[in-house]
Amino acid sequence: MHAITIPEPGGPDALVWAEVPDPVPDAGEVLVEVVASGVNRADLMQRQGFYDPPPGASPYPGLECSGRIAALGPGVSGWTVGDEVCALLSGGGYAEKVCVPAGQLLPVPDGVDLVTAAALPEVTATVWSNVFLVAQLRPGETFLVHGGGSGIGTMAVQLAKAVGARVAVTAGGPEKLERCRELGADILIDYREQDFVEELEKVTGGVGADVILDIVGAKYLQRNVDALAVSGRLAIIGLQGGRKGELDLGKLLMKRAAVTATSLRARPPAEKATIVAAVREHVWPMIAGGRVRAVVDRTMPMREAAAAHRVLEESSHVGKVLLTT
Repeated sequence: MHAITIPEPGGPDALVWAEVPDPVPDAGEVLVEVVASGVNRADLMQRQGFYDPPPGASPYPGLECSGRIAALGPGVSGWTVGDEVCALLSGGGYAEKVCVPAGQLLPVPDGVDLVTAAALPEVTATVWSNVFLVAQLRPGETFLVHGGGSGIGTMAVQLAKAVGARVAVTAGGPEKLERCRELGADILIDYREQDFVEELEKVTGGVGADVILDIVGAKYLQRNVDALAVSGRLAIIGLQGGRKGELDLGKLLMKRAAVTATSLRARPPAEKATIVAAVREHVWPMIAGGRVRAVVDRTMPMREAAAAHRVLEESSHVGKVLLTT
């Protein structure tokens, strides 16, 4: 088969479409013929040499895909060769074939085409696990998501709105903010022109956000705590603004607030399977019912993965960028 390889870490041109050995499913795995794969910030970090795959995972980038089951490994039940699926991966999505633990498979939701389904696994699993399982966002609460125009952001806006939360977003520029409004965002903050702490104070009467989903990290750490309501929950899932920051523990104590930080890729298969099962139970019906949808900015041939990485680095996209085989 062919896959996107990374002979040496570097810029987008470090990605090389090359012939590699076909994968063979182990016990509990299925082999998927890939139709499309989602592009994620983690892929850019792996390309740069900053985010190695976990032990035993495919060395090729790609944390989600859609396709058809080509073979079943020993002990797999509940799936059939030919089933159309999408999957949460530890790596290997930028390839013509990939092996996936059966617990990380999802059926393609009703009303979603097979290519678009590749935009769903990573964002739904990330948002559901952090915003709902960990931070426990509830109806009527105020939710702030940074990077509202990203793949994570566009899904977080929709899911939070679907459960009855008031949704605030930060994004760069009026065009991205308008797209967020169309998806259901109530409070629109242009981080280039406005201070999100001040804006939240204005619109909430000084109360702040009950839950914040943050992709920035250190640069926003203290300001996120400033923006939290009493008993607020800050969920950190990215480090685009650095990994080391100062935290006023006194303010955290006064607010009785919580800060959590999680990553999805390195979790054990059993934990991923639990998250995937929760997504299938809670999110898939929303998608099938039309309350939530995948937002795809563009689709590009997989052999042009370097160009797709440049799109993410420019942050000119809204929603997901997909690669097709």
